[in-house]
Amino acid sequence: MEKKKWTKIAIVTGATSGFGEIYAKMIDEKCEKSVDEIWVVGRREERLEKLAAALSKDVRLFPMDLNKPESICQIKESLEADKIAVKILVNAAGFGINTSFENNTSKEVHDMTSLNCTALTDLTKVCLPYMTYNSRIVNFASVAAFIPQPNFAVYAATKSYVLSFSRGLNAEVNKNGIFVTAVCPGPAATEFFDKAVKDGTYPKYKKFFWARPEKVVEKAFHDSVAKYEMSIYSPSMKGMYILSKIIPHKLLLGAAKYLND
Repeated sequence: MEKKKWTKIAIVTGATSGFGEIYAKMIDEKCEKSVDEIWVVGRREERLEKLAAALSKDVRLFPMDLNKPESICQIKESLEADKIAVKILVNAAGFGINTSFENNTSKEVHDMTSLNCTALTDLTKVCLPYMTYNSRIVNFASVAAFIPQPNFAVYAATKSYVLSFSRGLNAEVNKNGIFVTAVCPGPAATEFFDKAVKDGTYPKYKKFFWARPEKVVEKAFHDSVAKYEMSIYSPSMKGMYILSKIIPHKLLLGAAKYLND
């Protein structure tokens, strides 16, 4: 009897819009031989169905809220049920709310930290045992990870965690041929702003730095293939990273507060 072959999969969270949706399409286009099937994860089932219809590879839908612990368990059980090799894990699910910490509700704070940090970490933990040589983990952080940000305090803190976790994990697993890339985009024209803007508080100056999300993902994909631990799109965002290393954060925080006001 012929032995069943391993199914090589990519898992993409936040696949209903923005970076996650675009990354799923990029994998479908670029990974002809390295990926057999794409698992797409998101809360809006109709969006997942529309995405699946646009992809050429086999697609498995996981309509779920990753803030619910049973969601991670469901993915774990699906991995255990068959001969699966996870070649790419893209943690793109996340959100931020741009307002003062005082004006954030307790639920908003909990959900931000839970989705941006806990769910990302738990899913990575679940997938890692199924990752083989020359696999990739792509974690979407943000330029907000570089310095603390007033009126974005929780979001920036969660993305600092993602960046630190990604770089530390990469140092652990790259000896096994698994490579982790932290993607640090700046402002981009995605649905992120629909939720981020609360009471019109989003700083208008950030829109001068908007990037096309397709270009951000294209660079992230190639940087991941190249085994880079970080992917920063655009000269202005790279400049922000350099400034965060050479200028005291107290001064940068003062400038950010001034621009916010």
